[in-house]
Amino acid sequence: MTVHRLPGLIDPHVHLREPGGTHKEDYATGTAAALAGGITLVLDMPNTYPPTTDAGLLAEKRALAAPGARCDVGLYLGASRDNAAQVAEAAPGAVGLKIYVNETYGPLRIDDLSTLMAHFRAWPKGKPIAVHAEGLAVAQVIALGILYGQRVHFCHVSRKAEIELIAHARQKGARITCEVTPHHLFLTEADADRLGPFGQMRPSLATPYDQFALWTHLDFVDCIATDHAPHTVEEKRGVPPPPGVPGLETLLPLMLTAVVEKRLSLERLIELTVTNPARIFGLSGQPDTWVEVEIGPTWEITEQGLFTKCGWTPFAGMPVRGRVLRTCLRGVIAYEEGRILAKPGQGRVLFS
Repeated sequence: MTVHRLPGLIDPHVHLREPGGTHKEDYATGTAAALAGGITLVLDMPNTYPPTTDAGLLAEKRALAAPGARCDVGLYLGASRDNAAQVAEAAPGAVGLKIYVNETYGPLRIDDLSTLMAHFRAWPKGKPIAVHAEGLAVAQVIALGILYGQRVHFCHVSRKAEIELIAHARQKGARITCEVTPHHLFLTEADADRLGPFGQMRPSLATPYDQFALWTHLDFVDCIATDHAPHTVEEKRGVPPPPGVPGLETLLPLMLTAVVEKRLSLERLIELTVTNPARIFGLSGQPDTWVEVEIGPTWEITEQGLFTKCGWTPFAGMPVRGRVLRTCLRGVIAYEEGRILAKPGQGRVLFS
């Protein structure tokens, strides 16, 4: 058994469901889950109700986040069919622009070339464009990024062909980065069959062949991101079940298990969860902020004591070799041994 102190983690891809979905999650519960998982800064996606598509809606969302956030929060703007100029104008207040090219759960999706071109043309080059792109769309977005000189960040890469293409484009000098999720690293389509609706997500769980490709191309991955997307148990049992799974409280136990299994080093894990997300999204450091973890003994992930409002995890029953003991945010203990100590509003909203 060993105890290590790591920097507070950054999760560049979460859905905290506020506004419009607070029965699933809100800023207070989602950031509590983050702190319990050793995550001290989360970047929140724009596909809420209403979606975050202009400066006014961004200001409204910031006003919701500020009194609830227990850890630090950054906000994305979302691309729609007719808002290229508006999101470009609002860019200083956001961590980046999110474009949904493939099917998504929510009101935002762009599947026509002229609108994509308008966003790539208008968005200021100082901040990344984060994309949900799968299959052939990956090649299209790489080409647009090169043509318009934009920094493109690919979310939740899940397939062998996708990570191979991204790796090849990077070797050729393309300014692209990417993330993978713990659920695509640790679960496959066999788990989707076992989990039923609780294993449904976008992108869907893939084959062991795809999963192996993610691990073998980890040198070309920049971030581990949860894509924390909570839905209630009742919703997941509905018809059709909404796609998405929670992940804030399980990222570190899973990835520390990979460290024990020598699939990556602890130093590389810090790059993937702290150093690289900060660099890609232009985030300032959090002074005197850390997470203390225990590595070695075997624990089992359970649904007991979860802080996410949805109260379940697709990893229930999985043995892991790491756990979070305590989390400190700017010199104040925010989580310790199963207790959330941070109060709502203790976190900061970035670029306010």
